[in-house]
Amino acid sequence: MAHKKAGGSTRNGRDSNPKYLGVKRYGGETVKAGSIIVRQRGTKFHAGVNVGCGRDHTLFATTDGVVKFHTGGPLNRQFVSIEAVANA
Repeated sequence: MAHKKAGGSTRNGRDSNPKYLGVKRYGGETVKAGSIIVRQRGTKFHAGVNVGCGRDHTLFATTDGVVKFHTGGPLNRQFVSIEAVANA
């Protein structure tokens, strides 16, 4: 004989892990080749000059330089480029 009434089940109690998306390096910041600039779902930002796009649409620097955000193209998209700095 049970001394406590059986508790009902619940359909709550779980949550997905955070994905840590967003801009990681802002305009004017100096980056090295391979640095992640933006983590995103889809292409909110598009790869510009000296920027590569990964399989999950992560944008990364392909050369050392300074990050620059700008808009352009026929659809006025947001681009991220790297302005290479000359070695002194």
